[in-house]
Amino acid sequence: MKPLKESISITIDGNILSKIKELAEMFDRSVSQYINMVLKEHLNNRRINEIYSFPSKEKLLPPNDF
Repeated sequence: MKPLKESISITIDGNILSKIKELAEMFDRSVSQYINMVLKEHLNNRRINEIYSFPSKEKLLPPNDF
């Protein structure tokens, strides 16, 4: 059985949305599917970092400018 999906509304910078749309198209996904995929990957990475007590990437890398 597929997990239940919920609909949300967010505000996002235009340049970030443009990049998300571009990447979603490259991966042959809808914007919603792509955002869901990226968020799942991010949460899994954070979980792995917590398990192994690695510092978060945010502390290691400077912020990206889009």
